[in-house]
Amino acid sequence: LPACSNSKLCIKDLHFDEVPVRIYLPRAPSASKRRGVIFFHGGCGMFGSIRSYERICQYIARKSDSVVVSVGYHLSPEHNYPAQPLDCLTATAHFLKTAENYGVDPDRIIVCGDSAGGTFTASVCQQLVNRQDIPKICAQVLIYPFLQALNFSLPSHQKNAFTAFLTRERAVHFILKYLKKDCSMKEAVLAGSHVPESMNLKYRKWINPDLIPEIFKLSYKAPLPTLFLPHVHEETKELFETRFSPLLAEDAVVCHLPDTCMITCEHDVLRDDGLLYKRRLEDNNVKVTWYHMEKGFH
Repeated sequence: LPACSNSKLCIKDLHFDEVPVRIYLPRAPSASKRRGVIFFHGGCGMFGSIRSYERICQYIARKSDSVVVSVGYHLSPEHNYPAQPLDCLTATAHFLKTAENYGVDPDRIIVCGDSAGGTFTASVCQQLVNRQDIPKICAQVLIYPFLQALNFSLPSHQKNAFTAFLTRERAVHFILKYLKKDCSMKEAVLAGSHVPESMNLKYRKWINPDLIPEIFKLSYKAPLPTLFLPHVHEETKELFETRFSPLLAEDAVVCHLPDTCMITCEHDVLRDDGLLYKRRLEDNNVKVTWYHMEKGFH
């Protein structure tokens, strides 16, 4: 569908290296180069579109007087993972290189996304850490992001297991559908049977309910030990890639990430992903601004 008209914005549909984007440019003249916002929509990598996030992107462009680029990455299952994060990376690199063509200061560009879009935001920022050929991302905004697929028994998973829209079971179902895996493995993944003990031990320093503030652990019960299933692990190895689970990135990467705005919601199975990543960023001396929506849900 065509873009909605807006008297305060010039809206164009373009392609950044074959990735569809919609760019929102404020019409009012500016005395200096504007800020830029790259936006990745949510939808588990299978749903959502530039069009469905039209009002949000227009609002951001108007209220912040920024040039907003909404990225229409190709969706699964028509396009196999990792097409989605790769599209986001491609579009971001293109905009960083060509920002001045759109009246944008290349040193004042942030990346932003909600849910799976938050995953892509975290992934893109990690992958750009060592790039020397393009400007650095100024900041990242993670709106209730999905950040790890090792542990689905954290306090927020238990508390919000049956919360409307995104239940604990549905979250794992969507993950397997997104990766085009057999959904009969859902129960095994929910139980943690896809993770070998060596991997649990390695990442316990980052993914651990002990790292969650006590106020968020009311009624939490430690899960029972589960049997490791090697065939499930082999079938779901993508879950352990840092572009799929950015929380697993090494400190050598995390310490170079840009300033971060983290938004979490109380009634959200993914709440603790955000809390754990917030802690990791802070432990690596990355400046974090955190907003927690006590009545919010995914």
